[in-house]
Amino acid sequence: MATGEVYERVAEELRRRIRDGELAPGDPLPAQTGAGGGRDGDPSAVRRALGLLRAEGLVEDGPGGRGDVVRAPRRPVRRSDDRHQWEKDRVRAGLDERLSTGATERETGLEVDDLVFSAAYRRVRADAVLARALGVPEGAELVERLYRTRHRDERDPFSLVRSYLVAELVEGNPDLFDEAKEPWPGGTQSQLHTVGIELDRVEERVTARPPTAEEADELGLGPGAAVMVVHKASIDLRGRVADWSEIILPGDRAEAVFTTPLERW
Repeated sequence: MATGEVYERVAEELRRRIRDGELAPGDPLPAQTGAGGGRDGDPSAVRRALGLLRAEGLVEDGPGGRGDVVRAPRRPVRRSDDRHQWEKDRVRAGLDERLSTGATERETGLEVDDLVFSAAYRRVRADAVLARALGVPEGAELVERLYRTRHRDERDPFSLVRSYLVAELVEGNPDLFDEAKEPWPGGTQSQLHTVGIELDRVEERVTARPPTAEEADELGLGPGAAVMVVHKASIDLRGRVADWSEIILPGDRAEAVFTTPLERW
Protein backbone atom coordinates (compact mmCIF):
# COMPACT_ATOMS: atom_id res chain seq x y z
CA MET A 1 0.00 0.00 0.00
CA ALA A 2 1.34 3.47 -0.89
CA THR A 3 2.52 5.64 2.02
CA GLY A 4 -0.15 8.25 1.24
CA GLU A 5 -2.89 5.65 1.49
CA VAL A 6 -1.49 4.39 4.80
CA TYR A 7 -1.52 7.77 6.57
CA GLU A 8 -5.02 8.53 5.26
CA ARG A 9 -6.25 5.17 6.60
CA VAL A 10 -4.57 5.81 9.96
CA ALA A 11 -6.17 9.28 10.15
CA GLU A 12 -9.62 7.89 9.35
CA GLU A 13 -9.29 5.16 12.00
CA LEU A 14 -8.30 7.74 14.63
CA ARG A 15 -11.18 10.00 13.59
CA ARG A 16 -13.57 7.10 14.04
CA ARG A 17 -12.19 6.29 17.50
CA ILE A 18 -12.52 9.94 18.56
CA ARG A 19 -16.01 10.22 17.09
CA ASP A 20 -17.17 6.98 18.77
CA GLY A 21 -15.73 7.97 22.15
CA GLU A 22 -13.07 5.28 22.25
CA LEU A 23 -10.56 8.10 22.58
CA ALA A 24 -11.83 10.79 24.97
CA PRO A 25 -10.67 14.41 25.33
CA GLY A 26 -7.23 14.43 26.91
CA ASP A 27 -6.41 10.84 25.92
CA PRO A 28 -2.93 10.42 24.41
CA LEU A 29 -2.58 9.42 20.79
CA PRO A 30 -0.01 6.96 19.43
CA ALA A 31 3.38 8.44 18.72
CA GLN A 32 4.51 5.63 16.43
CA THR A 33 2.40 2.49 16.73
CA GLY A 34 -1.01 1.34 17.85
CA ALA A 35 -3.12 3.16 15.29
CA GLY A 36 -4.15 0.06 13.47
CA GLY A 37 -1.43 -2.56 13.40
CA GLY A 38 0.69 -3.81 10.53
CA ARG A 39 2.03 -1.10 8.26
CA ASP A 40 -0.35 1.36 9.94
CA GLY A 41 2.30 1.54 12.65
CA ASP A 42 4.84 3.06 10.24
CA PRO A 43 6.18 6.11 12.13
CA SER A 44 6.09 8.48 9.14
CA ALA A 45 2.50 7.52 8.28
CA VAL A 46 1.35 8.00 11.88
CA ARG A 47 3.10 11.37 12.12
CA ARG A 48 1.39 12.53 8.93
CA ALA A 49 -1.97 11.26 10.18
CA LEU A 50 -1.59 13.10 13.49
CA GLY A 51 -0.57 16.25 11.63
CA LEU A 52 -3.74 16.02 9.57
CA LEU A 53 -5.91 15.60 12.68
CA ARG A 54 -4.15 18.54 14.32
CA ALA A 55 -5.01 20.71 11.30
CA GLU A 56 -8.63 19.57 11.63
CA GLY A 57 -8.73 20.65 15.27
CA LEU A 58 -9.08 17.11 16.67
CA VAL A 59 -5.62 16.90 18.23
CA GLU A 60 -3.51 19.27 20.30
CA ASP A 61 -0.38 19.30 22.46
CA GLY A 62 -0.88 17.62 25.81
CA PRO A 63 0.05 19.40 29.06
CA GLY A 64 3.57 18.97 30.35
CA GLY A 65 4.99 17.71 27.08
CA ARG A 66 2.77 14.63 26.98
CA GLY A 67 2.68 14.64 23.21
CA ASP A 68 -0.47 14.55 21.10
CA VAL A 69 -3.80 14.25 22.91
CA VAL A 70 -7.44 14.35 21.83
CA ARG A 71 -8.68 17.93 21.84
CA ALA A 72 -11.91 18.65 23.72
CA PRO A 73 -14.65 19.74 21.30
CA ARG A 74 -15.33 23.47 21.30
CA ARG A 75 -18.77 24.91 21.75
CA PRO A 76 -20.14 25.54 18.22
CA VAL A 77 -21.70 28.83 17.14
CA ARG A 78 -24.61 28.99 14.68
CA ARG A 79 -24.95 32.52 13.34
CA SER A 80 -28.11 33.14 11.32
CA ASP A 81 -29.30 36.26 9.55
CA ASP A 82 -32.59 36.38 11.47
CA ARG A 83 -30.63 37.45 14.58
CA HIS A 84 -30.98 41.11 13.55
CA GLN A 85 -34.78 41.15 13.50
CA TRP A 86 -34.77 39.17 16.76
CA GLU A 87 -32.56 41.86 18.32
CA LYS A 88 -34.74 44.67 16.95
CA ASP A 89 -37.90 43.04 18.32
CA ARG A 90 -36.33 43.01 21.79
CA VAL A 91 -35.36 46.70 21.82
CA ARG A 92 -38.70 47.72 23.35
CA ALA A 93 -38.98 44.67 25.60
CA GLY A 94 -38.71 45.04 29.35
CA LEU A 95 -35.32 45.25 31.02
CA ASP A 96 -35.70 41.86 32.72
CA GLU A 97 -36.27 40.16 29.37
CA ARG A 98 -33.28 41.89 27.78
CA LEU A 99 -31.08 40.96 30.74
CA SER A 100 -32.15 37.32 30.63
CA THR A 101 -30.46 36.40 27.36
CA GLY A 102 -28.59 37.80 24.38
CA ALA A 103 -27.42 36.99 20.88
CA THR A 104 -24.50 34.82 22.04
CA GLU A 105 -26.77 32.67 24.18
CA ARG A 106 -29.15 32.34 21.26
CA GLU A 107 -26.36 31.25 18.90
CA THR A 108 -24.68 28.80 21.27
CA GLY A 109 -27.59 27.41 23.32
CA LEU A 110 -25.86 28.54 26.52
CA GLU A 111 -27.18 30.44 29.53
CA VAL A 112 -25.99 33.84 30.74
CA ASP A 113 -24.15 32.23 33.67
CA ASP A 114 -22.19 30.02 31.25
CA LEU A 115 -20.48 33.01 29.65
CA VAL A 116 -17.54 35.28 30.40
CA PHE A 117 -17.80 38.62 28.61
CA SER A 118 -15.33 41.47 28.18
CA ALA A 119 -15.42 44.81 26.37
CA ALA A 120 -12.82 47.51 25.76
CA TYR A 121 -13.65 50.97 24.40
CA ARG A 122 -11.50 53.78 23.04
CA ARG A 123 -11.98 56.89 20.93
CA VAL A 124 -10.25 56.79 17.55
CA ARG A 125 -10.18 58.77 14.33
CA ALA A 126 -11.50 57.28 11.09
CA ASP A 127 -8.81 56.24 8.63
CA ALA A 128 -9.57 55.92 4.92
CA VAL A 129 -11.01 52.41 5.24
CA LEU A 130 -13.30 53.23 8.17
CA ALA A 131 -14.32 56.56 6.66
CA ARG A 132 -15.48 54.78 3.52
CA ALA A 133 -17.27 52.03 5.47
CA LEU A 134 -19.11 54.48 7.74
CA GLY A 135 -19.68 57.24 5.19
CA VAL A 136 -17.87 59.89 7.26
CA PRO A 137 -14.89 62.16 6.55
CA GLU A 138 -11.41 60.89 7.34
CA GLY A 139 -10.51 61.98 10.84
CA ALA A 140 -14.08 61.81 12.15
CA GLU A 141 -14.28 60.69 15.78
CA LEU A 142 -15.39 57.10 16.35
CA VAL A 143 -15.97 54.87 19.35
CA GLU A 144 -14.03 51.63 18.80
CA ARG A 145 -15.37 48.69 20.81
CA LEU A 146 -13.68 45.31 21.19
CA TYR A 147 -15.83 42.42 22.39
CA ARG A 148 -14.89 38.92 23.51
CA THR A 149 -17.25 36.25 24.88
CA ARG A 150 -16.20 32.74 25.85
CA HIS A 151 -17.56 29.72 27.67
CA ARG A 152 -16.50 29.82 31.31
CA ASP A 153 -14.75 26.44 30.89
CA GLU A 154 -12.89 27.38 27.69
CA ARG A 155 -9.93 29.67 27.09
CA ASP A 156 -10.84 30.74 23.57
CA PRO A 157 -13.61 33.23 22.67
CA PHE A 158 -16.41 32.40 20.24
CA SER A 159 -15.40 35.28 17.98
CA LEU A 160 -13.32 38.44 17.75
CA VAL A 161 -15.52 41.52 17.35
CA ARG A 162 -14.38 45.05 16.51
CA SER A 163 -17.24 47.57 16.30
CA TYR A 164 -17.32 51.28 15.45
CA LEU A 165 -19.95 53.88 16.34
CA VAL A 166 -19.88 57.39 14.89
CA ALA A 167 -19.33 59.56 17.97
CA GLU A 168 -21.46 62.43 16.62
CA LEU A 169 -24.49 60.14 16.26
CA VAL A 170 -24.38 58.80 19.82
CA GLU A 171 -23.08 61.76 21.83
CA GLY A 172 -26.56 62.28 23.28
CA ASN A 173 -25.94 59.38 25.69
CA PRO A 174 -22.60 59.44 27.56
CA ASP A 175 -23.15 55.81 28.61
CA LEU A 176 -22.42 54.77 25.03
CA PHE A 177 -18.82 55.91 25.52
CA ASP A 178 -18.39 53.87 28.72
CA GLU A 179 -17.24 50.24 28.55
CA ALA A 180 -18.24 49.77 32.18
CA LYS A 181 -21.88 49.79 31.05
CA GLU A 182 -21.32 46.54 29.13
CA PRO A 183 -22.79 44.04 28.56
CA TRP A 184 -25.66 46.25 27.44
CA PRO A 185 -29.09 44.61 27.85
CA GLY A 186 -30.40 44.01 24.34
CA GLY A 187 -27.16 44.70 22.48
CA THR A 188 -26.21 47.37 19.99
CA GLN A 189 -29.71 48.06 18.67
CA SER A 190 -30.87 48.80 22.21
CA GLN A 191 -27.90 51.12 22.66
CA LEU A 192 -28.77 53.01 19.47
CA HIS A 193 -32.41 53.23 20.53
CA THR A 194 -31.37 55.37 23.53
CA VAL A 195 -30.32 58.14 21.10
CA GLY A 196 -33.34 57.76 18.84
CA ILE A 197 -31.75 55.60 16.14
CA GLU A 198 -33.83 52.85 14.56
CA LEU A 199 -32.20 50.50 12.07
CA ASP A 200 -33.67 50.03 8.62
CA ARG A 201 -31.44 47.16 7.53
CA VAL A 202 -28.23 45.28 8.21
CA GLU A 203 -25.83 44.44 5.38
CA GLU A 204 -23.28 41.68 5.94
CA ARG A 205 -20.44 40.66 3.64
CA VAL A 206 -18.86 37.30 4.42
CA THR A 207 -15.43 36.17 3.23
CA ALA A 208 -12.94 33.52 4.33
CA ARG A 209 -9.18 33.65 4.71
CA PRO A 210 -6.30 32.19 6.73
CA PRO A 211 -6.07 33.75 10.21
CA THR A 212 -3.29 36.07 11.23
CA ALA A 213 -0.90 34.66 13.84
CA GLU A 214 -2.62 36.75 16.52
CA GLU A 215 -6.10 35.57 15.50
CA ALA A 216 -5.02 31.92 15.42
CA ASP A 217 -3.54 32.23 18.91
CA GLU A 218 -6.52 34.02 20.45
CA LEU A 219 -9.08 31.69 18.85
CA GLY A 220 -7.03 28.54 19.52
CA LEU A 221 -6.93 27.53 15.86
CA GLY A 222 -4.78 24.68 14.62
CA PRO A 223 -2.65 24.76 11.46
CA GLY A 224 -4.74 24.89 8.31
CA ALA A 225 -7.90 26.25 9.95
CA ALA A 226 -9.52 29.25 8.29
CA VAL A 227 -11.61 32.09 9.66
CA MET A 228 -14.84 33.59 8.40
CA VAL A 229 -14.81 37.39 8.28
CA VAL A 230 -18.13 39.23 8.53
CA HIS A 231 -18.23 42.94 7.73
CA LYS A 232 -21.53 44.20 9.10
CA ALA A 233 -23.04 47.63 8.36
CA SER A 234 -26.05 48.64 10.48
CA ILE A 235 -27.96 51.29 8.52
CA ASP A 236 -30.59 53.56 10.05
CA LEU A 237 -33.82 54.94 8.61
CA ARG A 238 -31.96 57.95 7.18
CA GLY A 239 -29.47 55.77 5.31
CA ARG A 240 -26.60 56.44 7.72
CA VAL A 241 -24.26 53.67 8.87
CA ALA A 242 -24.79 53.85 12.63
CA ASP A 243 -22.47 50.94 13.43
CA TRP A 244 -19.85 49.08 11.39
CA SER A 245 -18.37 45.87 12.72
CA GLU A 246 -15.82 43.25 11.78
CA ILE A 247 -16.54 39.82 13.24
CA ILE A 248 -13.87 37.10 13.01
CA LEU A 249 -15.37 33.61 13.40
CA PRO A 250 -13.28 30.43 13.79
CA GLY A 251 -13.90 28.20 10.80
CA ASP A 252 -13.53 24.99 12.80
CA ARG A 253 -16.60 25.62 14.98
CA ALA A 254 -18.75 28.34 13.40
CA GLU A 255 -21.66 27.92 11.02
CA ALA A 256 -23.28 30.75 9.05
CA VAL A 257 -26.93 30.18 8.14
CA PHE A 258 -28.72 32.36 5.57
CA THR A 259 -32.48 32.07 5.14
CA THR A 260 -34.22 34.08 2.43
CA PRO A 261 -38.06 34.21 2.58
CA LEU A 262 -39.54 34.00 -0.93
CA GLU A 263 -42.76 35.69 -1.97
CA ARG A 264 -45.51 33.41 -3.27
CA TRP A 265 -46.71 33.73 -6.86
